[in-house]
Amino acid sequence: MTRTSDIEGDTAADNVGDGDGETIAPTPYVLTDAPGPLSRDELVAVDTWWRASNYLAVGQIYLMRNPLLREPLRPDDIKPRLLGHFGTVPGLNLVWAHANRVIRQRGLNAVYVAGPGHGGPGPNACAWLEDAYTLLTPDIPRDIDGMGRLFHQFSFPGGVPSHCAPETPGSFHEGGELGYSLLHAFGAALDNPDLTVFCVIGDGEAETGPLAGSWHANKFLNAGRDGAVIPILALNEYKIANPTIFARIPEAELVELLRGYGYDPLIVSGDDPAPVHQAMATAMDTCLDRIAEFQRAAREDGDTARPRWPMIIMHTPKGWTCPPVVDGERVEGTFRAHQVPLPTARTNPRHREVLEQWLRSYRPEELFDEHGTPVALIRDQVPEHPMSLNPVANGGLLVRDLDLPDWRDYGVPVDQPGTGQHEATRVLGGWLRDVTARNPHNFLTLAPDELASNRLQDILEVTGRNWQGEVGPWDVALSPTGRAVEVLSEHMCQGLLEGYLLTGRHGVFTCYEAFIHIVDAMFNQHAKWLDASAQVSWRRKIPSLNYLLTSHVWRQDHNGFTHQDPGFLDVVVNKSPEIVRVYLPPDANTLLSIYDHCLRSLHYANVVVAGKQPGPDWLSVQEAALHCAKGVGIWSWACHNDEPGTTPDVVLACAGDVPTLETLAATAILRDRLPDLRVRVINVVDLMRLLPAEEHPHGLSDPEFDSLFTRDRPVIFAFHGYPWLVHRLTYRRTNHAELHVRGYKEKGTTTTPFDMVMLNDLDRFHLVMDVIDRVPGLGERAAGLRQDMVEARLRARAWTREHGADMPVVADWVWPSAAIPGD
Repeated sequence: MTRTSDIEGDTAADNVGDGDGETIAPTPYVLTDAPGPLSRDELVAVDTWWRASNYLAVGQIYLMRNPLLREPLRPDDIKPRLLGHFGTVPGLNLVWAHANRVIRQRGLNAVYVAGPGHGGPGPNACAWLEDAYTLLTPDIPRDIDGMGRLFHQFSFPGGVPSHCAPETPGSFHEGGELGYSLLHAFGAALDNPDLTVFCVIGDGEAETGPLAGSWHANKFLNAGRDGAVIPILALNEYKIANPTIFARIPEAELVELLRGYGYDPLIVSGDDPAPVHQAMATAMDTCLDRIAEFQRAAREDGDTARPRWPMIIMHTPKGWTCPPVVDGERVEGTFRAHQVPLPTARTNPRHREVLEQWLRSYRPEELFDEHGTPVALIRDQVPEHPMSLNPVANGGLLVRDLDLPDWRDYGVPVDQPGTGQHEATRVLGGWLRDVTARNPHNFLTLAPDELASNRLQDILEVTGRNWQGEVGPWDVALSPTGRAVEVLSEHMCQGLLEGYLLTGRHGVFTCYEAFIHIVDAMFNQHAKWLDASAQVSWRRKIPSLNYLLTSHVWRQDHNGFTHQDPGFLDVVVNKSPEIVRVYLPPDANTLLSIYDHCLRSLHYANVVVAGKQPGPDWLSVQEAALHCAKGVGIWSWACHNDEPGTTPDVVLACAGDVPTLETLAATAILRDRLPDLRVRVINVVDLMRLLPAEEHPHGLSDPEFDSLFTRDRPVIFAFHGYPWLVHRLTYRRTNHAELHVRGYKEKGTTTTPFDMVMLNDLDRFHLVMDVIDRVPGLGERAAGLRQDMVEARLRARAWTREHGADMPVVADWVWPSAAIPGD
């Protein structure tokens, strides 16, 4: 292979003769013979596909008309904005061509993941050759008109992106952000025993943190139950402007690294097509033979040993087959081939001439007939079940509803509000245990080593933790067939679950609230996929991405400031309102009701925040079902003097379990000490109800909102997260000027639960003070009560400093007690 060091040893003068900035077109190569498993006819066939897909890729980047060069290229044949990335495309097309060969020969059920960022022209081209565009998008048929439309739409206003996206047939992996390809591939393979995933990983992508962790995903693949992934590390040596680490590691060191991850690497290297084709064919056959033997041993002999799965290292030039020199600078095999090798082809006559020579170097007259249809040699290589039309890559086609037990049977009894206590997530864990048992092939729970910590350990009564490695004498609940995936990487949990959901199955990702931020970018990417795919007519809805965030900000008092952050909610509400849902259930029964709804839903990102510590039970099963269906409502049993036909003096609103507790404790004090005050209590369980109806499907109309929160009375809102999020959601409401929000103020430490809420002025005593300060005329006549509240806070703070725990009058409070320190 011509390596970069060889190229860099040349000078511009060596390449162009006189060093005058010449631009040189690629020379059409002659396909030589090379030893290997492919016969001459097979070699010609796979190379013909490769040339055709490369031609179509170049056409997508450059052309808006004249797709088969029936006339000399003119400036207006070329797009005014040249967008796209060619550098990685020849490698992607090479893998697709060889994957099709083994799919046909072995009858594989296979899908393709293109990890290198903006390699979209390659999979687009292969999907068009396979006639997927005709079937899915009939206005892009497999003829010259369809080719022209394929070219025109690429990176064009109203068209398709430059990377693999929902519009790309056969893709379930968004290529715009790097690092997740291998996780999506393994997630797709879980519980898909006959699936093979060809996953191409870019060498730039391989430098990312998520991808570095992703190599360990092979530790969760069970050869007896799951499908297989063939990772193909595509080394073309460069990113946008500098070399990649993986391509400059000595080959022996790279092989050692990958063997250390548990793989058995095979190497395909070169820049002469014929030997590369033969090497790739050998590598593909070897990988599939070994995979077949691992699966046979597991499925027939009961072998439970973790295999050393095969993979391929593919080392080929960046921008292979593009112009070798442009404006006196080496391009092919360098970083300059990363994007558009001829950036001024529309305005520069020499670039335009070389572009035409480049396109003709693929000999399109041998690839497409007079109608622009691929020749028979190409059409015959399309498998009976092509990757571009595999329903696995359009997972909504395969969705089966979960068999869910009736959540009401798991509810806790509530005779009187606030008199009993339960750990909400432990109650949910009992239900999820039976969800897991009743759905043994299409439901997973993923956690970064936090299943038991988050009180979901009941799931382990019916399944183990997925574990394919050695089991020690003190290990607990490890199983090669486990339905719970625990790995201390939020990236891996998110990526594996995304791959599982994108291919039509269901799951839950539970995480400490503060650390879900680690996957902010992954969430953004998936939410955008959901949003964009909803606009693609042939895409079907997939199961929702369900988060359960616990160990939350208000009860991370033992771990301290670094573990206290509710800001993921702010990230989520930035996404399309058609996609995101945020729920803050106040107790165990509402959590059950909400999660039943989430697991039945499709095509959403559902974020549920619930506590794992003992908390009051407020609503019965029946009340919880009604309240969650409404999403927001007046808790009439907690109100005071809020009779029908009257207007309250103040509204106490709350969202979240701890804010609800503090709000009701404040309400009890007001009822006792200011008996004439008219108090309305509102609980918000569906945060999106705060938005206007025209902004979100769950939003309240202005009359509905006004009827609850009034048009002109003070509203004291105790909120789980950062206060400004509530203001952001409600800024257009009539009564926004009277809305006063208490929430997390970025004040935290290792302290007691009640001291934590006091640090952020969310405590019951401060809420009472807010009422006194906000209700007109109340300040003077309630001055004594306000002073009592100030002193109550001081006593509570002093008690924690002396005893290391909260005062019993606070810690043991139950509704409707009005207990105040010092009373």
